[in-house]
Amino acid sequence: MQATLKLLLWLSAAVALLMAGFVFRGWPGFMLALGAVVFFVLLHLSRVLRVLRSAASSPKGFVSSAVMLNSRLQAGMTLLQVVQHTRALGEPQGPLGQAEEVYRWQDPGGAWLDCRFRAGRLQSWQLGRPAETAAGAAP
Repeated sequence: MQATLKLLLWLSAAVALLMAGFVFRGWPGFMLALGAVVFFVLLHLSRVLRVLRSAASSPKGFVSSAVMLNSRLQAGMTLLQVVQHTRALGEPQGPLGQAEEVYRWQDPGGAWLDCRFRAGRLQSWQLGRPAETAAGAAP
């Protein structure tokens, strides 16, 4: 779903809730509905800030284990959910603001994970390992 359409639906739902509160209970109902909308917005804002606060304490593009992150990813995850798993912001691999953005996370062993996002949702990801590790593991 497009971000603009999703935002429009959320705003329509908030306005409908405010109108229903006013119609059924007058101004006290409107204020109760307004309190519920503000609470919902603050709940999501605090979640975003908590994730970003934890990401601020680690280096950009760093993850403890790229292989473990690879096993936890699912198509359709939001960028915020991926940052929540990695506890670090990803290193951009191309120009930002494009239709498709690529971020990289790398672990101390040299393995990396490139994640491709379209409209803020994870589309695909690819795990890469250093050449020495791949050559040493081969029989």
